[in-house]
Amino acid sequence: MDYKQYVKIVEDWPKKGIKFKDITPLMENGAAYKSAVDEIVAYALKKQVDIVVGPEARGFIIGCPVSYALEVGFAPVRKEGKLPREVIKVDYGLEYGTNVLTVHKDAIKPGQRVLITDDLLATGGTIEATIKLVEDLGGVVVGCAFIIELSYLDGMDKLDGYDVLTLMSY
Repeated sequence: MDYKQYVKIVEDWPKKGIKFKDITPLMENGAAYKSAVDEIVAYALKKQVDIVVGPEARGFIIGCPVSYALEVGFAPVRKEGKLPREVIKVDYGLEYGTNVLTVHKDAIKPGQRVLITDDLLATGGTIEATIKLVEDLGGVVVGCAFIIELSYLDGMDKLDGYDVLTLMSY
């Protein structure tokens, strides 16, 4: 399926000079959304995934239907202060400053085969931090899956050595 026909480019959002890739039209089209999720599910089945992990919030949009279809659990990765039980955390760099991601300390069991999902791979910082959280808990990242890759931001460089699926690239 040509998923790009379901992505709207929003000029100058969230700031001037950015061409935001809006996937909400893809999600609003049941057949397109189902097709995208089904492609990621097919990829995950080959990887024998035990659990799906996704960073907030758009990683939930992709990861939850994938975990449902696979009949495996989903572990959310959230910003600091959003998870109610004991967590581990990682600081990671942003273009201007830093951020913190957390996951429940018992979300991933040692040796579990993990698929990390998100809507978009840009600079790779969020996914790199998510991988660190998973691996710190003893999980094995068997794949990363994205709807969109912004190849001009070189995020794939941070995923060297990991298997990656992207459904479209800009």
